[in-house]
Amino acid sequence: MSRELVRFPIKNSNSNSFIEGNLAIPDNPIGIVVFVHGSGSSKNSKRNQLVSEKLNKNKIATLLFALLSDEEQAFDSQVEKMTSKIPGVVLNKFNLSLLTKRLSMVTDWVLSNPHTEKLQLSFFASSTGGAAALMTACQYNIASIVIRSGRTDLVPNQFLDQIVSPCLFIVGSREKSFVKINKGTMKKMRNSKEKKLTIVEGASHLYEEEGTLQKVAEIATQWISQHFTLRINTNSIDKQP
Repeated sequence: MSRELVRFPIKNSNSNSFIEGNLAIPDNPIGIVVFVHGSGSSKNSKRNQLVSEKLNKNKIATLLFALLSDEEQAFDSQVEKMTSKIPGVVLNKFNLSLLTKRLSMVTDWVLSNPHTEKLQLSFFASSTGGAAALMTACQYNIASIVIRSGRTDLVPNQFLDQIVSPCLFIVGSREKSFVKINKGTMKKMRNSKEKKLTIVEGASHLYEEEGTLQKVAEIATQWISQHFTLRINTNSIDKQP
């Protein structure tokens, strides 16, 4: 298993900043999963780290990174603490154009990096990262997408029509609003090759209940592994004389 801290430079009007990611590559990987953290979550999210470790044990490489820089996350925190809202201000974590641009930048890096360029690629997303993952998937050949408690209602309908990647939506049984949101999204994804909603019994939004996060890791790993293997087998058949 090789591990590496990678940095992605970003430019804004104030300074040259960056976002960071943790890249883990097991021996003989069958694919790579890019984690798309939502709502300003960092690459150090304990929930996503648990899922990443499960994937690594199943020969799947992972890249955990923060969609937002430290400065951007600090800005969001400052605005949220204000008692009165600032007219016209959109929090970075809800700026889908920004989040999609960041994910596209990281995806391009994965597809050109010598250690990952030949690997099949999947997304594991959560919260507003789920919306960014669906929008970004319209531009790339993504093997599959897993979205845990995603704000997929933020995705414009024209993007949902373009999604062809197999998509798995994971929602806790206590997240009634997210169950409704994800069901509505699935109905609009008319061209997706495969779409499925899995409800984790007893789970709330943060999956803090005993065993619920482990269940998410198992479900996600099975789905992602299945679609990586399916693609590998299909490519092998296509290459036969």
